[in-house]
Amino acid sequence: MRGPHIRSLAVAVAVTTAATGLAGTAFAGPVTGTDRATASTGTSAASVVAAARAAAFAHATATGVTRGDELRAQDVLIDPEGARHVRFLRTHQGMPVLGGDLVVHLSHRLAYTGVTRAADHSVSPATTRPELTATQAEAKAATVARGDAGTAELVVDARDGGAALAYRIPVSDSSTADATGTRTVVVDAVTGTIRSNTPDSDEFLSPKLLDTLRERGETMDPATGTAVQPTSLTSATASRAVHYPVTASGTGTSLFVGKVPLTTSRTARTSYLLKDPTRWGTETRDAKGRELENFAQGKKFTTTNDKWGNGAVSRRDSAAVDAQYGISKTLDFYKKTFGRKGIANNGKAARGMVHFGKKVANAFWDSTCGCMLYGDGDGDMFKKPLVVLDVTGHELTHGVVDATAKLEPTRVDAQGNQFGEPGSLNESLADIFGSNVEFSANNAKNPPNYLIGEKLGLAQKFLRRLDHPSLDKLEGTIDYWSPQAYDAEVHAGSGVSSHAYYLLAEGSGSKKIGGFTYDSPTYDGSTVTGIGRTKATAIFYRALTRYMVSTTDFHDARVATLKAAADLYGANSTAYKTVDQAWAAVNVTVANTPAARH
Repeated sequence: MRGPHIRSLAVAVAVTTAATGLAGTAFAGPVTGTDRATASTGTSAASVVAAARAAAFAHATATGVTRGDELRAQDVLIDPEGARHVRFLRTHQGMPVLGGDLVVHLSHRLAYTGVTRAADHSVSPATTRPELTATQAEAKAATVARGDAGTAELVVDARDGGAALAYRIPVSDSSTADATGTRTVVVDAVTGTIRSNTPDSDEFLSPKLLDTLRERGETMDPATGTAVQPTSLTSATASRAVHYPVTASGTGTSLFVGKVPLTTSRTARTSYLLKDPTRWGTETRDAKGRELENFAQGKKFTTTNDKWGNGAVSRRDSAAVDAQYGISKTLDFYKKTFGRKGIANNGKAARGMVHFGKKVANAFWDSTCGCMLYGDGDGDMFKKPLVVLDVTGHELTHGVVDATAKLEPTRVDAQGNQFGEPGSLNESLADIFGSNVEFSANNAKNPPNYLIGEKLGLAQKFLRRLDHPSLDKLEGTIDYWSPQAYDAEVHAGSGVSSHAYYLLAEGSGSKKIGGFTYDSPTYDGSTVTGIGRTKATAIFYRALTRYMVSTTDFHDARVATLKAAADLYGANSTAYKTVDQAWAAVNVTVANTPAARH
C-alpha cells in the first residue's frame, strides 16, 4: 500500500529510447547543466525540456499552466518513432503544487502534440496569505500524526478539484501504525483543517486486511525450505595480487526460493559482503530489530565463505538471501524488459533491510530510506519474514510508480486505509509487474503465475489474483468497474485494472498456464482473445511512464493504454483493438466515463 506523500524531488532527466515491444531505456541521470544527447536523434535532453516548457505556456488553455507557474522537468522520454514526453512538476509563485504534475507530449520535430495533466482546473489559490503560522501548522501536524513535526512548507494543494493554500509538514517517529515511521501532513493554511495525513512508506498488508485476518483468527505460516547449510568454501591461494573489493559469485540458501546464486563483493581473501557491484551496488542489511529508515545504520551482512543462509529462520541471513534475490530479480526484470536502470531509472542501487522492527508483520517500500524494509512477522498471525518474491516485486514497483506517475489515493482514513481509483491503479500496477517479476525469474521453487501472495500460507491459497479478482474474499477485490469503485479501498479496487491487464494478456475463459488453471470472466459475457503477456506488459509500462499522472483513474488508464498501444503497434492493430475490448470487459468504456473527476 502506497503512502501518497508529495515531496520536493531533485530534478532528474531520464532519456528513453524504447524499441517496439519491451525494449528500453538508453540512460538516466541527474540534470547537471550539461546536455545529454540521444544518439538516435541528435536532440539534447535540455532542448527537449525547453521546447516542452515553451509549448506548455503557449498552449495554456490545454495544459492549465498559468501566470506565476514554473515547470521543473522530472524526466524526458524519447521514443524510437521520435515522440518526446516531458514529465513536469509544477510550482505556483514559488510554492510546490500538490496534484499539479503534467506530461507534455511533442513530435520528433518538437512540436506540441498534447498533454496529460493531473489537475484539470486552475491551481491558483484564492489567497496566498496564510492565517496560520508555520509553528501552528507544525503543532497540528505533530498532534494528528502523533510524532515529531519537521519544518512546515507553504504549498498549493490542487488535489480533489480545488486549489488551496496549505502547509506541508513531515512528521517523524509517528506512532499511528504498527511500525513507527515518517508521515506527511498537509494543513490548510487558512482554516487549519487537516487536508491529508499519509504515511511515507508502502505497506504490503493494509490495516483493513490485518483486521480481517485477526477477526477470522487466521494465521499465515508459509512453508520454508529445510536445506542443510552448504559446506564451507575453501579459498584457493591467489596466484597474483588482488585489489579488493572484487565481484564474487556466492550461493544463498533462502527461506522461500531454494538455493540461489548471488553476486557479491569479495572484500578480502576470506571476507565477503552481501552487496552486488553488477547491479549498481544493490545491498541488503540487517535492521537488528530497530525501525530504521536510514540504510547506513543497518548492519552489513558478511561471511568468510560466500555462502549465505541455511533455509531457516535460525540464521539471520536466510531472510537476507530472499530479499537480495528478490530485489536483484526485480531489477533484472525492469532492465531486461524495459532497459530501466534501477527503480528510479538513475543507475543507483536498490537496497533492502531485513529484521525491521519488533514483531512487524509487514513489508514496505520506504521512500525516506529509498529501500525495502521487511518485518519478521508478529509471531502470532504471521510467523515468517515477509520476504517472498512477488512481495518484493510488488513493493519495488511502488518505487517505480513513485518515480514516474506518482499515483495517489484520493483519501486515507484514520486507520491508514487508502481509497480511490488512482491508488487502486497503483496497487494494480504493483501486482501486474510483481507477477511479471516471477515470470522473469522463472524459479522452479517459486513457479510464475498470475497470483499474488500465493506463498503466504493463507487459507484461500493466495492474497489476490489477476484473472478473477473477486475470488479474493479477504479484501473484497472487485472484477468490474462501477461508480462505487472511485471510493473503494485500494486493494479491493485494484481488481478492475488487474483484470483488464490479464484479459489483454491471456484472454477470457478457462486456461492452463504453467501448471496453474485460470478462468477469467467478462462483464458483458464477451470473449476476449489475449495478445500475450509480452505485448500487454509493454503497453501497461508505456502507459505508466508516458501517459499516467498522479490522478489517473481507470477511465484515464484506458485512454493511456490505448495511446500506448497505438504508439507501439499502431492504432489499427489487433493490440489496440484488444486493449479497448479488455477495458470494456471490465466495464470501463468511453460511454460510462464520469463527467467530472479530479
